[in-house]
Amino acid sequence: MSELVAESWRRYLRQLKLHPLRTKAITSGVLAGCSDAVAQKISGIKKLQLRRLLLIMLYGFAYAGPFGHFLHKLMDHIFKGKKGNSTIAKKVLLEQLTASPWNNIFFMIYYGLVVEGRPWFLVRNKVKNDYPTIQLTAWRFWPIVSWINYQYMPLQFRVLFHSFVASCWSV
Repeated sequence: MSELVAESWRRYLRQLKLHPLRTKAITSGVLAGCSDAVAQKISGIKKLQLRRLLLIMLYGFAYAGPFGHFLHKLMDHIFKGKKGNSTIAKKVLLEQLTASPWNNIFFMIYYGLVVEGRPWFLVRNKVKNDYPTIQLTAWRFWPIVSWINYQYMPLQFRVLFHSFVASCWSV
């Protein structure tokens, strides 16, 4: 079994090196789908809502993975060659003031319009009512994740780490 895991990891690393954007997109999609499947089962449903699962996977594949890929490349470009705790703090702060609010609003709109199929005025009202609480809650948790990500994860693993934590968070 350990040989199978080791070989799978080697293949994953090869794909990550050869096709980083595609690999991160697929990984984010799969992890988003897994978290939704677990969340659906925990909620007590008897049969998985396949449409919802596929639309959550699409979100991970088409948005979350690529967004993370380019965000972390941009952060490394902005702070090129700079290391240390003050640089990590600046990266975390920049991410939390820009990407975090945008990602939360975007997900709320996507989920309401696409996944739930609600009309725009209902989605807009939900965002207006729930967004402040959601963002404040995110700011209690995600800066720690971002700090760990920038401190310990090499660039090529940051999307994987973030997607894994997001999967646990979503459940």
